[in-house]
Amino acid sequence: MAQSDWYKQSAKFLKAELAMAGIGYEELCLRLADIGVEETYQGVAAKVNRGAFSFAFFMQCMKALGVKTVRFGE
Repeated sequence: MAQSDWYKQSAKFLKAELAMAGIGYEELCLRLADIGVEETYQGVAAKVNRGAFSFAFFMQCMKALGVKTVRFGE
């Protein structure tokens, strides 16, 4: 798989988690702030849309969403 495909998959996965939680980027920013992570709306939107974010950011998002288990795979 090409690098760009990994970024697309990352973006798709995080967007799916946001959709399942029923929240958008603005609410995600608020929830990230609640756990001590300061991100702007524009910063979050850019990271998520391009799919190029750190695993630490991904874990922060999962914590902010209350996701306890993440499953990768088919």
